[in-house]
Amino acid sequence: MTDDWKRRLDALHADLVRRDDPVAWVTEADAVEASRRYPHIALRGPVFGVAARDPAAAEPRWRLLKPVIDGMPQQARDGLNSHLWFTAKDGVDDPAARRGLLAAVAVLEREPADEVEALGVRYRVVRGDEFARTGDDGLEPPRPTDPEPADPSWEERGGTPSPDVDFVLDPDRDESPMAGALRLGLRDFVYTGSRFPADVRADSARAATTHPDVVRLPVGFSVAERDGVNWTPRGSVLGTPHEARRSLYYGLDRDWALLHRFDEQKKARYAQAAEAFRAAGRADEASVDDRLFRICRVERMVRMGPDGPEPPRPSDVDDYGPMKMHPTLHEDGTVQYDD
Repeated sequence: MTDDWKRRLDALHADLVRRDDPVAWVTEADAVEASRRYPHIALRGPVFGVAARDPAAAEPRWRLLKPVIDGMPQQARDGLNSHLWFTAKDGVDDPAARRGLLAAVAVLEREPADEVEALGVRYRVVRGDEFARTGDDGLEPPRPTDPEPADPSWEERGGTPSPDVDFVLDPDRDESPMAGALRLGLRDFVYTGSRFPADVRADSARAATTHPDVVRLPVGFSVAERDGVNWTPRGSVLGTPHEARRSLYYGLDRDWALLHRFDEQKKARYAQAAEAFRAAGRADEASVDDRLFRICRVERMVRMGPDGPEPPRPSDVDDYGPMKMHPTLHEDGTVQYDD
């Protein structure tokens, strides 16, 4: 450990002592226990989102505009395309401002651009790595100190806002010694092993030099299924453990039966498993037909360099390219719906 990092961790520890915050102490103890029970890190793969930097803001820092959860860079570019188009349509009245936003939209419609500028704001597609902790019994489930919604409803409704949105990408922010220690370890993380193609390994090693700092994003939660010794994701990353539980409940109760065309007997077994899972309240596992599902804790990191967050790498793969996503919007605000 370098002297600089030792000083940082010592300062974090001193701050934790000075705050005399019982909740912070319990959370830190929870993190220490988790590191013992789940000492290994399993890489889940790259994820992508959008960040923005407004030099005119009171605090001109890179902030997340779109959650870092997309599986391909082009999905994040599409999200940025839509954000700029709808801002031009509904968020400005000045034709010149609308024209500036639509110029950036036009770039995204024809090019796989990872950065555009509009009205002085820089927008960048950012790349992250998603990982989970593992131990002898598999993936780490939610911790007792992970936040739960005040009203843990099982009814279908809009989820809680993503904690990613407006999150400041500050590589110097750590909440605790354990968080700082993990970030220290992640600085040297690179893809290794023959299961990764040579260009992926080379890009990863290069990124550790060009973007040496690390920001840990807010923790998320998802459903995973155990397949022998491996775990396979069965849904997107959500903001709270309960949202992930709710997604598992509706998967068992209805969605998977429709998607995979279960017969009536199988549909009934899965529905029964769903109700048992729901009745258990804050359970983190469900099983049916020799299948085991677990609510697991998902962590993500974004690399940072002198010019901000890391964009997609040359070896990152897209299944499709840029396209026109919305009707033609004129600078006077008129929407032209083409025949």
